Amino acid sequence: MACLTARFVGNECPTLRTLWRAAPRLWVLAAALALAAAPAMATTYKWTDANGRVIYSDQPPPGNIKVESIAAPPPPANPNAVKELANKEAELQQKKQQRAEEEAKATKARLEATKKREQCGTARGQMILLQSDQNPIYRSNDKGQQVFMDDAARRREREQLGAWIRENCTA
Repeated sequence: MACLTARFVGNECPTLRTLWRAAPRLWVLAAALALAAAPAMATTYKWTDANGRVIYSDQPPPGNIKVESIAAPPPPANPNAVKELANKEAELQQKKQQRAEEEAKATKARLEATKKREQCGTARGQMILLQSDQNPIYRSNDKGQQVFMDDAARRREREQLGAWIRENCTA
């Protein structure tokens, strides 16, 4: 025999008794939905007062005044709903912009850190060359000619490079 409901308990179909017990809950749910929909069926009244102003209300006017019933949709439950929705939308846009700015800052920081690591690696490699007395080092002078770097020039270059490494390359 096939199970008539989509809900299974283990591998068994619910019994008729189980379904019958659920019926009162279904009736309560249906009644709650009907009560929630009742304001949507409210009547709006339109009339003209003694001063000639047109008045709309959900209450009929007092006295013997000619009234027209309008089947209009009810006013929104929250009169500030439009403002609140606009404020929420503005907040979401602001958060989105902040996230984009934070991501841009993080990307910039990563690129700067990568660049600094590369510069430090290059500087450390130059320091190793300057500390090695086995290889002659040549520099270009103001005229673009290659000039041999003597021990004093190497020492000055090592001091300057060491200071830059201490200042910029930690760890």
